[in-house]
Amino acid sequence: MTDSPVDFRESGLDALRAVISGTRPEIPMARTLGYRLVEVGEGLAVFEGEPSAAVLNPMGTVHGGWAATVLDSCVACAVHSTLKPGQAYTTLELKVAYHRALTPEVGTVRAEGRVLTVGRRAGFAEGKLVGPDGRLYASATSTCVIMDAR
Repeated sequence: MTDSPVDFRESGLDALRAVISGTRPEIPMARTLGYRLVEVGEGLAVFEGEPSAAVLNPMGTVHGGWAATVLDSCVACAVHSTLKPGQAYTTLELKVAYHRALTPEVGTVRAEGRVLTVGRRAGFAEGKLVGPDGRLYASATSTCVIMDAR
């Protein structure tokens, strides 16, 4: 295993598949906050996680920052899955809408990110955070800047 989940000599899709297969380390932020990459395809990234009591806000619901982080991961990794060797990206803009309160009792949530379009310098994606019952808890749109990794 390498120290980083990303090897810029390979495509973004191959790098993310290596994370899922266990030949690369987990994504550090995901490990820290209790979610994981479970599926990836060209223009698609899916994370699952269980929000714990450690991410509750003062009102006893899951902090919006946790949902935003999981959504940022799925939409950005959807763009990442389209990168060619030698390319990198960073999130330029993330817009999150919260549709209902999320609590640890909801159980495992799924964040699905899908690319809308990717060009030479920018990628656009959208994501949805849904519960095991199919209810929508939050959604996001993102713009990522694509650049040379060197």
